[in-house]
Amino acid sequence: MNRRHFRAATFLAALSFPLIALTLPMDANAADAKTAQPLEARRDALNKLLNEQWQYTLKDSPEQATIIGDYRYNDRWSEFSLRHIMQQKKDAQDFLVRFAAIDTAGFPEQERLNKELMIRNLKDNIEGTDLKLYEMPLDQQNGIHLLLPQFASLVPLDSVKHYEDYIVRLHKIPQLLDETTEIARQGKQDKLMPPKFLLEKVATQCDSIAGPAGLENPFAQPAAHFPDSISAADQKRLRDEIVAAVDNEVRPAYRKLSAFVSKDYAPYGRTEMGLWSLPNGNALYRYFIRTQTTTDMSPDAIHQLGLSEVARIEGEQTVIAQKLGAKDLKSFRESLKTDPKVFATSREEILDLYRKYIAQMNPELPKLFGLLPKAPVEVVQVESFREKEAPAAEYNVGTPDGKRPGKVYINTSDFSHRTLLTIESTAYHEGVPGHHMQLSIAQELPSLPPFRQHAGYTAYVEGWALYSERLGKEVGFYREPYSDFGRLNDELLRACRLVLDTGVHSKHWTREQMVAYFREHSGEDEPDIQSETDRYIVNPGQALAYKLGQLKFLELRKRAQDQLGAKYDIRNFHDEMLNGGALPLDVLDARTNGWIASVKGASAVAAK
Repeated sequence: MNRRHFRAATFLAALSFPLIALTLPMDANAADAKTAQPLEARRDALNKLLNEQWQYTLKDSPEQATIIGDYRYNDRWSEFSLRHIMQQKKDAQDFLVRFAAIDTAGFPEQERLNKELMIRNLKDNIEGTDLKLYEMPLDQQNGIHLLLPQFASLVPLDSVKHYEDYIVRLHKIPQLLDETTEIARQGKQDKLMPPKFLLEKVATQCDSIAGPAGLENPFAQPAAHFPDSISAADQKRLRDEIVAAVDNEVRPAYRKLSAFVSKDYAPYGRTEMGLWSLPNGNALYRYFIRTQTTTDMSPDAIHQLGLSEVARIEGEQTVIAQKLGAKDLKSFRESLKTDPKVFATSREEILDLYRKYIAQMNPELPKLFGLLPKAPVEVVQVESFREKEAPAAEYNVGTPDGKRPGKVYINTSDFSHRTLLTIESTAYHEGVPGHHMQLSIAQELPSLPPFRQHAGYTAYVEGWALYSERLGKEVGFYREPYSDFGRLNDELLRACRLVLDTGVHSKHWTREQMVAYFREHSGEDEPDIQSETDRYIVNPGQALAYKLGQLKFLELRKRAQDQLGAKYDIRNFHDEMLNGGALPLDVLDARTNGWIASVKGASAVAAK
């Protein structure tokens, strides 16, 4: 994911309204009463409440239900009105009180963690609403105008009923875009605005989506091919209804949104790139750092760590460059810019290389893991309507039942300017043992409640994927020095992100400063430099998660090796990292300490 992790649940992440660390008073009698309840009754109460909250989530977020293979709400969209956002906040507060009232004394470790994580999630969501993060719903990479046509590739299309559900959703898109416009107008009033030049791209994207008519439109793609089980008569009817809905309702709604953005919204976009320029901008950035990285690190500490990591990685790259005959790193980078063998010659060459590297890693996984994913993974091309702004690669998780495989989306646009150097490391990051493996295993864990099977703590998820890039080297890959140089390029990118994200949102860097630093300290090709720079501007804090997460996994691995000595086994360590699903880094740290202690304890007992 250029390397951006795009899970299927990104649709929800971009539009959720994540919140106040509530202090919930409880009198002594209430505390005594809840402790007096029998253990099994309290465990049963927690499980029932978790299920109730999960069912609420699926009903309130029909897209998420569809993504994970629950089709009860397949003819609905989430509601994005201002009124509903306030109702969501009230519902979250009500759930928070009820979860806090359950005493988990005596619970198994995973069940205690279920309550802790749920309360943490609810508080984050309430705080995000209070900060009015929902008031910036449109940007050039994650706006709802892009997520809706992407969603067309995720809906089930194996029956007449599923096609009819999709058609109902098409009819409701104008209302959804009108609700988005209402939210954007409120953001404009509150001076919570994305940058002007990026909003101008949103208008262009809307026009691009609205342009193609009939079956050429991305929303009509489900009508291009039907399963054989659907009769010819039904196929014609469904195709005609889809095309009519797209041409008569969806495309006009996109043109309406484009007109609003270009005339009434983009002209009022902020002119400074950083969050610091918004009302309460520094508090907003602190929130993003805390929720995206699950750490309390300050922007200054992260910035300095980034500078240190950049220097370290460039030192390792210099060694490779000199072995390949270059005088220094700078001259080697310059030579790569005009070396035809490191650039793609076709779109298909890029796709074939991703498939090759994922395929060669699969048989090596048992050397590193006991837990392995059941779901398959495919490499596919990014849709044409968004490839100009899309990252180089991203992953979309499949359904838990395996009916829809996980997909690695590859941006092959402007292929002659796309380097081949980082494809191997990115294949491991997006596929196996990275995103596909971790996310597939998580949703296949039978002992976890669904909200944890589908958890998306960015620092864990992206940190694991970046950590996974190194595992390819440990099993003997990156055999060519150019490919190993590319691996370091990818790690360097994540280190640069620590500098660039904090630079723009805390240190008042301009976009020009960001691009200049990028060009000086990375091996990224120019299309990615431009796309990545704009990504950090509109997704504050998200890009910090990769490096901070990777460093935590490396820290925990060293801790386990040092403390367990001969009892350390890499497969057991990796399984422990994966068998609890995605976790906040502080929780992962504490959980790892518990595992290390249990291994030591088992060894001491065996020695007696």
